Amino acid sequence: MDVIIDNLPRYLSGFGMTLQLLVVAAIAALILGTIIATMRISPVPSLRVFGAVYTELIRNTPLTLILFFCALILPYLGARLDYEVFAMIGLSVYTSPFVAEALRSGINGVPIGQAEAARSLGLGFGQTVGHVVFPQAFRMVIPPLINVIIALTKNTSVAGGFFVVELFTIGKELANANGNAVIAVLLGVATFYLLITIPLGIFAARLEKKWVVAR
Repeated sequence: MDVIIDNLPRYLSGFGMTLQLLVVAAIAALILGTIIATMRISPVPSLRVFGAVYTELIRNTPLTLILFFCALILPYLGARLDYEVFAMIGLSVYTSPFVAEALRSGINGVPIGQAEAARSLGLGFGQTVGHVVFPQAFRMVIPPLINVIIALTKNTSVAGGFFVVELFTIGKELANANGNAVIAVLLGVATFYLLITIPLGIFAARLEKKWVVAR
């Protein structure tokens, strides 16, 4: 445990960057994923096609390739941002189609009669989706969305390969510097990841139970 205690400030620094990547990318992915899910059910054919192509293309592209594009190709094209920002962009884009598909499954679970009733009352597509469909869909897909965010938590470690000093990068550096305590170093890294994923799982279970009772 000495190696963990002695290097606790470095662990906390990497943990802070991991949290920053997670929070920003999660919020951006939720917004972008909601937009893509809306496109997937849009009455406009071109929007439906764009949403479907985007989802299949990004979802089947390795995260490493997307981060490679953000970290190396975007600067070559003239983008002047920190590597941390490029990592947030890449993680957001990669996660958004998984959010969109989770939401679409929730949308499919909303009885179609409710949307028809909203339209019969004179509500437009945007109003029907925003006031009738999405509120119910989000409640149905809390566990899948939390699972997506948990996966995003672990995916932040890939950013370490693209000049971002996050938790996993700190773990690699400490493991290289303390060859006789590699197991302890890696257990320390795993513990910090669990500090994120376990509370997320508990939060999802409680929220789902609360909303099931409310329905």
